Amino acid sequence: MNMSLFVAQILNSFQLGALLFLMSAGLTLVFGIMNFLNLAHGSLFMVGAYVGATVAAKTGSFTIAIIAAIVATMLLGVVAERTLLRQLYARDHLDQVLCTFGLLLIANEAVRYIWGPSPVFINVPEMLDGTVRIFGQNYPAYRFAIIVAGIVVVLGLYLLISRTRLGMLIRAGANNANMVSALGINIKFLNTVVFALGAGLAGLGGLLIAPLVSVQPGMGEPILILTLVVIVVGGIGSIRGALYGALIVGLIDTAARVYMQIGLLQIFERSVGQAIGPAIASMLIYILMAIVLAFRPQGLFPVKHG
Repeated sequence: MNMSLFVAQILNSFQLGALLFLMSAGLTLVFGIMNFLNLAHGSLFMVGAYVGATVAAKTGSFTIAIIAAIVATMLLGVVAERTLLRQLYARDHLDQVLCTFGLLLIANEAVRYIWGPSPVFINVPEMLDGTVRIFGQNYPAYRFAIIVAGIVVVLGLYLLISRTRLGMLIRAGANNANMVSALGINIKFLNTVVFALGAGLAGLGGLLIAPLVSVQPGMGEPILILTLVVIVVGGIGSIRGALYGALIVGLIDTAARVYMQIGLLQIFERSVGQAIGPAIASMLIYILMAIVLAFRPQGLFPVKHG
C-alpha cells in the first residue's frame, strides 16, 4: 500500500467518475424532466465509440473524432426522440423500459452488421501517449486528460444550467415539468434539447474510453448499469447529484478492487483472496445503492425545490 499505488487509484477513480458523469448527467435530466427511463442510453455511448474510432482511423485526427462522435450521437438522439421515444412519455415506465431495451438490442445488432463482430481499436493520441507527473508520481497522460475533460464538462454544464435562460428552463423542468409546460414553454423543444445534450455527452464518453478498451457490440451495458447506480445514489434530476454520485461510485468501484483484494490476501490464502476479492468489491456499489434506497430514497443530493 505505497504512495504510488494510492495516488494511482485515486486518479483512476476520478477518471471513472468523469466517464460516469458524462453518462449520468444527461440521463438524470431526461428522467427528471420527462420522467422517461431510457435503457438505450448506453447504446449512444457505444455508437460514440464506434463513430469516433472510425473517423480517427480515416482522418488521423482525434479532435475531429471527438466532434464526429458528439455530433453523430446528438443527431441520433434527436431522431430517436422525435420519431419514437416522444410517443412514450405519457406511458408507464414498463413500456419505456421494454421499448428502449428493444432499441438497445437493435443498436447492438446494427453496429455488429456495420462494423462486424470483431472488436475495433483506436490508438491513444500521440500527444497524450506518455505520462505526467502528479503528486510526485507518474500517471498516464491520456487518463489524466479524461479527468480534465470531465472537469471541463462540469464547468460547461454549470455555466449552461446556472447562467443561461435555457439552463433556467432545464432546472425548472427538473423541478416541475408540468408547471413549465403550463406557463407556455415549448416543452417538446426543451425535451429534444435535453435529450440531444445527454446523447452528445454519452457519445463523448464512449469516444474517450475507446483508446483504453476494445470497442465492441454491447460495450454500453456495463457502464449503463453503473450510471443507473450513480443516478440513484446522487438523486434523480440533479446535476450536482450526478457529479457527486459519479465520484462516489468511481472511488468505491476503483479503490475497492485493489484494496479489498490486498486486505483479503492478508487474511486468506492467496487463491481464496484472489477469487473472492473482486466479487466482494463489485458488490459494494450495489450495497451502497441499497442503503441509499432504504434510508434516503430521494438520493444523497436531490434537486432543491423552491
